[in-house]
Amino acid sequence: MKRFFPLFLTAIVIASLGGVVAAQKVIAQKPAGDVQLKGVALFPLEDLRPGMKGTARTVFSGTETQEFGVEILGVIPGYPGPRQSAIIARLSGANVEKTGVFAGMSGSPVYIDGKIVGAIAFSFPFAKEPIAGITPIKQMIDLFNKGSENDSQKPKEPRVVSFAQLASSDWKPSLPKAAVSSVSLLAPVSAGSALLPLLGQQMTPIATPLVFSGISQESLAMFAPQLVASGLLPVSGVGGSSDITPLAPSDDHTFLPGSSISVQLVRGDYSLAAAGTVTLRDGDRIYAFGHPFLSLGSSDMPMTETSVVTVIPNLSNSFKLSVPGRMVGSISQDRASGVFGMLGKAPKMIPVTINLHTSRDRKETYSYEIASDSFLTPLLLNITVFNTITSSERALGDSTLSLKGEIRVRGQETVQIDRRFSAANSAILAAGSIASPVASLLTSGFDDVQLDGVTLDISSTDTKYAGTLERIALDRTEVRRGEKIEVQAYVRTESGKQFVQRIPVQIPEDAALGQLLVFVGDGGALQEGSAAKAFVPQDLGQLVRAINTVKKSDRLYVKLFRITPGAVIGTSELPNLPPSVVATLNSDRTSGGYTPTVLSPVYEKELPPAEFVISGQQMIAIDVVR
Repeated sequence: MKRFFPLFLTAIVIASLGGVVAAQKVIAQKPAGDVQLKGVALFPLEDLRPGMKGTARTVFSGTETQEFGVEILGVIPGYPGPRQSAIIARLSGANVEKTGVFAGMSGSPVYIDGKIVGAIAFSFPFAKEPIAGITPIKQMIDLFNKGSENDSQKPKEPRVVSFAQLASSDWKPSLPKAAVSSVSLLAPVSAGSALLPLLGQQMTPIATPLVFSGISQESLAMFAPQLVASGLLPVSGVGGSSDITPLAPSDDHTFLPGSSISVQLVRGDYSLAAAGTVTLRDGDRIYAFGHPFLSLGSSDMPMTETSVVTVIPNLSNSFKLSVPGRMVGSISQDRASGVFGMLGKAPKMIPVTINLHTSRDRKETYSYEIASDSFLTPLLLNITVFNTITSSERALGDSTLSLKGEIRVRGQETVQIDRRFSAANSAILAAGSIASPVASLLTSGFDDVQLDGVTLDISSTDTKYAGTLERIALDRTEVRRGEKIEVQAYVRTESGKQFVQRIPVQIPEDAALGQLLVFVGDGGALQEGSAAKAFVPQDLGQLVRAINTVKKSDRLYVKLFRITPGAVIGTSELPNLPPSVVATLNSDRTSGGYTPTVLSPVYEKELPPAEFVISGQQMIAIDVVR
């Protein structure tokens, strides 16, 4: 026992620290005085006794709530965290005896003697009886007291941004939690966790069914690791679409306790909605789920009425199949004890329009909206752009995709999209090239980054047009200031065909005498060799300008360098610095703030896109003479 005690004590300390932080957040969020609910009586947790019987309400079909029985078995203190409790109860009734505790039941209110006890929120995987865990209602109310939405108002600091990140097309989400195993539809247990063998002995949050529409099974399979690892657990791959409609009015019958509710991440031609149950309505305040949806904290997502098609009994995990309806408010909080929303408040969504020009000379237009969130928005864009391409074009195999469009940033110049990919995985690269700049903007650390829309024109062909820069040649080795030279770039395609691209280059009038280095290569290679690797943007405008000036990997660049000291400060290259400036930067009284360079750029030219997507780089020297 002694050898296990330090490990046990460490676990308690870690859990206690987390609990103290959580408790401090709750205390900080509580307003002065008790919360006054309108016409709602709370059943005190301390008055619960084993054997007490009550009722619960949820929707099994349609929109009408149905009642079923609840018998209290006991209270577990310290779950799911310190200073929290979970109530254990056995459910009864014809419906729950057929379905068990099902995905989408989360939030179903439980009553004893007409007083609300809490929300059904937890289950035991593989249990033979419908035994559930209940989140006490006071825990939900305390966490969402007035003032809880102000925790995100602390000043933020801008983050370091790399040029490779801005130009990347191989975008990967920054996962907020460890990847979960394939059984996560039943219980989110980290892959490789020592708790995996104890899966059936754990009480876990009831899975939240995510209903997809317009997203193919192939796309879901492609992005399944991202979805599962992000906590987005697709219980069903089918569902109804959701029109883009304005905020609908609510009345006294909107979101009665036990009715179905959906949190929408995407709506329009594509729809992605998470279904749960309303626990409590207090005026315009809505409490639901009883456990976190994605633990986003402060959020802004559509809150919609929902119609349940049916509850599908399943041996591994029964789930609710539902269709989202009218948007009547927004979800503003997603925390440990559930989700919280306000009726009559419209969320800020990002409109997306994609015009797809197919390889068969057809044009398809897709319009939808996605939730605005620093983590979710890039992921949702990645999935929907990929699905848009593969819904009409091939997902695998050689193809060429051209993307043009814009990302509108409120108060800033428009981010221009101009990319081209020719590879066996062009669709994946194209989707990543849109998600990457959006992720950079939303995670920049600047306050009030608002995207007003994304518009894309995508052209597709089923042929690969790619070539490699093999060598370059000059028409002469000596040149005078102001004169033009011709650079010949020899490109070979994958089929073995070779062609020459002739590039005129103007030598600057003020070029120093001596040797110049002539670089020819694709934008990715040029950026990789640059001394400017990363920077901390001074403001959002500088970040937008950096995105617009990032080198493109689908075309060639010509750049002239001189071997002389220079520096990179922020996003600016300062070539050919006078000795006095170099001495100031290298002063004994200062350090840092710049990146010294040996090669100073004196000329740069971006070439128009060629018929082929050209990659590779070459360098050659030329002498500037009198």
